[in-house]
Amino acid sequence: METQDMTDTLIYVYCLSDSMLSAAATEGTNSIKLLRAGDYWAVIKHVPAFEFSEENFKTNVSNIQWLEANARDHVAVIARYMENHTVIPFRFGTIYQDEAGLAKFISDYKGSLAENFNFIRGMEEWSVKIYCNRQELGEKIDELSPEAASLEQQIMSSSPGKAFLLGRKKTELVEHELDRLCKKFGQDFYNEFKELSKDTRLNNLLPKEFTGRTDTMILNATFLVGIDKVSEIRETVQKINEKDEHSGFFIEGTGPWPPFSFISIKEQQ
Repeated sequence: METQDMTDTLIYVYCLSDSMLSAAATEGTNSIKLLRAGDYWAVIKHVPAFEFSEENFKTNVSNIQWLEANARDHVAVIARYMENHTVIPFRFGTIYQDEAGLAKFISDYKGSLAENFNFIRGMEEWSVKIYCNRQELGEKIDELSPEAASLEQQIMSSSPGKAFLLGRKKTELVEHELDRLCKKFGQDFYNEFKELSKDTRLNNLLPKEFTGRTDTMILNATFLVGIDKVSEIRETVQKINEKDEHSGFFIEGTGPWPPFSFISIKEQQ
């Protein structure tokens, strides 16, 4: 976020487009404005410094309700323009003191902006999260792991004492095999989506307290997908969920999202 001296109002930037934007997308949102900035069109709004100056913004983001409402609005506004235009989304909370500051940014990064527009044109960002119910997967471990199946056969043909010891050994083996299978299936699923994508990003796995789910996240990735491949992405999610409905795996595919993960603006050398 870029701010300078305090003023009464600042410029909040949602996104840039390299084509003329339609005012129709701003209908019903009186605060949203379209601004010609050099070779580009910017979607902006004027915001009060008491709320969005650097110091006050840092204070406000600690308010969860304020953060969620404004972050949701940020994505929603960009999404409206994505429907008919290629846009470079700006990070939530990108602020300039005035139009001159925004114009300077565009001038300084003109070449990089053009490269990014060419890279994402005709593309959408899709998120894929894969979860594993380890208990459900463990119930099928003998079908999925030759080592576990072999050990189970030994247990069944052993004396009670030896069977007990082998049972403890199998418990350890099952945990190891569950880790291996989660990694294997996660990689296999990832490869399917990667083949349909122009670019990918791997994200941090989220703990259960963040996902609100009882199963374990084993993959968190974003994919840059051509518009002509979106239907295949959706079909792949559905196919895998139907195929693995009772195997302990669940895939959540969401999109399209603004291509935040695939934008890299670099200063001219």
